[in-house]
Amino acid sequence: MSPAAVGAAAGAVLALAWIILGFWACVFVAAAMAVGTLVGRAIDGRIDVRALARALRGRGST
Repeated sequence: MSPAAVGAAAGAVLALAWIILGFWACVFVAAAMAVGTLVGRAIDGRIDVRALARALRGRGST
């Protein structure tokens, strides 16, 4: 799938969640999608989890 198609699908899911369930449910769906994306990329090896943890703790890579 192209990135544009994935973005359109994600936007449609978020819009439906907002319309049907409300704002906070939409925020939860967006957060769950973000976590799922991070987990998927970590499993694929596209994200270095240790480097991400260091960056979130404020320790730079330098």
